[in-house]
Amino acid sequence: MSLGPWLREGARTLCFRPPRTAELQAGPATVAMLLALMLGIVIGVQRLAIDGSARFELPAIQSGWLTTLLALGACWIVVRSRDATGLSLDRPPIATLFALLLAQQLLLSALLGVVEVAAVSGLPMPAFVDIDALLDPLWMVSLLWFALAALVLLWREAPRRLSVRAALVAYAVLSATLPTAAPEAPFWLDPAESATEPVADASAQTEESRRDGANAEDGGGPAPLALSQEMIEAQARTLPAALDGLAPGRPGVVDLYAITFAPYADEDVFSHEATLVTELMRSRFDAPQRVVHLQNHARSVAELPWATPLNLHRTIQRMATLMNRDEDILFIHLTSHGARDGQLAAEFDPLVVDSVTPKQLSAWLDEAGVRYRVISISACFSGSWVAPLSGPGTLVMTAADADHTSYGCGSLSPLTFFGRAMYDEQLRHTHSFEDAFAAVRPVIAQREKEAGKTDGYSNPQIAVGAAIRGPLLSLQQRLDAMPPAPR
Repeated sequence: MSLGPWLREGARTLCFRPPRTAELQAGPATVAMLLALMLGIVIGVQRLAIDGSARFELPAIQSGWLTTLLALGACWIVVRSRDATGLSLDRPPIATLFALLLAQQLLLSALLGVVEVAAVSGLPMPAFVDIDALLDPLWMVSLLWFALAALVLLWREAPRRLSVRAALVAYAVLSATLPTAAPEAPFWLDPAESATEPVADASAQTEESRRDGANAEDGGGPAPLALSQEMIEAQARTLPAALDGLAPGRPGVVDLYAITFAPYADEDVFSHEATLVTELMRSRFDAPQRVVHLQNHARSVAELPWATPLNLHRTIQRMATLMNRDEDILFIHLTSHGARDGQLAAEFDPLVVDSVTPKQLSAWLDEAGVRYRVISISACFSGSWVAPLSGPGTLVMTAADADHTSYGCGSLSPLTFFGRAMYDEQLRHTHSFEDAFAAVRPVIAQREKEAGKTDGYSNPQIAVGAAIRGPLLSLQQRLDAMPPAPR
């Protein structure tokens, strides 16, 4: 039988109307067709929701079938109990009832998929709208809607026996709760991300325990650095090449120069975040030849300059000579573990790498004559950076206040909570750092609550000097007028 009648009657039952089953006869081919279409929609929607390359996870096909088996079991209970009580034999058999439930799921999956793809890929969103916060309630509504529609459909077909109806209510409750209690494994993964949820920032531990790898939340870190003469010679060429490739400022144009700094090599999350921010600055902030990415990681030794205090200092000095200091802005994003005394953790065994402090960074910027600065620090206790860096020409924003940890800095994390919300979400919809930050705070508060953070809200901080608002507004207006860059 064609798909049309099943979709039509599935839509009727989703509207809590009785199905017209006289022409519906489901066989193995019908059930297989509906299951294949439902699976195809799930796989397709998950793929469209990821920009760029993605890795297909075939083992995910093993998950998510429990609710389908429960639906089949509920149909069996209805038909067997109906036959036992001598109800009319022209009622729909097990296969037809099961196919109607599949048609309901297929329609809801398709509708939810259209909304998700439109929200993630094609529908313009204001900066204050959190796409995840919008989609999650829709997903919950669809679960409850299906559970209620399935209950009404089966209730109509079941005999009036307490045991049968109790079983149907139990099925409806399980079909609404199991997908949240035991979520399906994703079919597609971003190659740069782990499939697990982010874990808490390890920097609340002592420096000694962190160096010893004692964080129970962390898994295996990246491969250690194996030094060789060839590697050291290749690394020595990276910073001069990066600085020589920088473009000068353009008179009359507010340009953004950017530095990303990830000095902690023992966890991939920091290199992932610095890479994301680097690409965002290049594409959305019109800085393809004005970004230097400093990173400590074994896999990038021959391509990227090391994230050391000396390299950061030299990069600031070089950019200051190229900038139009009366109009251009220098953006710096630092991501690592943080300590209460303001030190940014640096680790790259067997190298010895010093920590960067806010007083050092402020002194280097003053020495270079950088007038307008946007400083972003993604680390625990990073609020301690606000006072030393604040000034009339500075916007400084942090992932936490001076008394709380941030979240998402373990070795199993794809991005920190702050990095994800600020750079992978909000700044893809606005060019205003202030607007993006305002939207980030409630998002992080909700996600930390859902993740079970126990030491209190991280409380991200921002301080904006009066003098930098004019250049930032000019930059925002210029970028807003440009054609959107591909993500």
